[in-house]
Amino acid sequence: MINETKRSENFDSTNLVIFLYKWRKPLLIVLLAAMAGSWFFSLPWFITPQYKSTVVLFPASTSSVSKALLSEQPGKGQDLVTFGEDEQAEQLLQILNSNKIRDRIIREFKLMQHYGIDSNSKYRNSILARKYEKNISFRRTEFMAVKISVMDKDPQMAADVANRIAQLLDTVKNDMQKERAIRGFKIVEAEYISLDREVKQITDSLVTLGKLGVNDVEYQSQVLNEQMSIAVMHNNRNAMKILQKKLDVLGEYGGIYMELKQALEFKTNQLTLLQAKYKEAKVDAEANLPQKFIVNDAFKAERTSYPIRWLIILVSSLSALFLSIIVIIVLEKVSAYKSHKKFNVG
Repeated sequence: MINETKRSENFDSTNLVIFLYKWRKPLLIVLLAAMAGSWFFSLPWFITPQYKSTVVLFPASTSSVSKALLSEQPGKGQDLVTFGEDEQAEQLLQILNSNKIRDRIIREFKLMQHYGIDSNSKYRNSILARKYEKNISFRRTEFMAVKISVMDKDPQMAADVANRIAQLLDTVKNDMQKERAIRGFKIVEAEYISLDREVKQITDSLVTLGKLGVNDVEYQSQVLNEQMSIAVMHNNRNAMKILQKKLDVLGEYGGIYMELKQALEFKTNQLTLLQAKYKEAKVDAEANLPQKFIVNDAFKAERTSYPIRWLIILVSSLSALFLSIIVIIVLEKVSAYKSHKKFNVG
């Protein structure tokens, strides 16, 4: 009896085959029942089919038109058609997960009603947020691209949402950057207008001095002194008187002329540099540059992505079969233990 007990406890592969053959009918019934049940309960009546649409895109390396196209400094410009790297991809992911995109998608596609959420529910926003995060996801691929995935019971809806999110990516990022660019442009514009006004004032002052006869102090001074020497030499008092008036005017306004001339040269150089910045800032404030390169647009899916019925049937059937084997083994062990105990008592 002890040897038989040891043999029953030694559950090797041979015993397993014998065990399965012995219980083949119950196990087959359980397997077929599990397959039929999982097939039935995975029908659309019980599990709503979900369709998946995806958009794959690469971030752009630059979002500034002025840096990409207008920069005159060697090495400062960025290639407009170069794909972005880790930093740009992470920026796009943060924007895709932002409330600015989520709220617009929810509003435009009426997701509250589409998901069947009670608008009067106390926790409607929390439920909607969970549904949104469950059905709409973003991730970075191994090739540094960004993938937008949308699951929905309506295949066309899934494709439309995915494509709209990709469109809003440009809109939201451009709006964020434009807000800053416009403020920067206004600062540069104010400085440019102020400096341009100063240059015009200096120019007008030099024109006024020119009307008084002050045009080139150094040259005029040299010429007038030479002419004065000649007039003195010839004792030409009339010429001396005229030349002296000119020298007096030159002496009175010559210093101012030199200061204005130097100031004009300095501020003109500043204005030239500021004008370049003004043009760049204006372009950044007014232009909208695409923030990504679309690799694959989303399209209407023809097959469901969820549920995967064959996988449900396979897992359910194997689980039921395994559980049945465990239950039978336990029952056999309990039965053998009771028989052994009864035999010893007898």
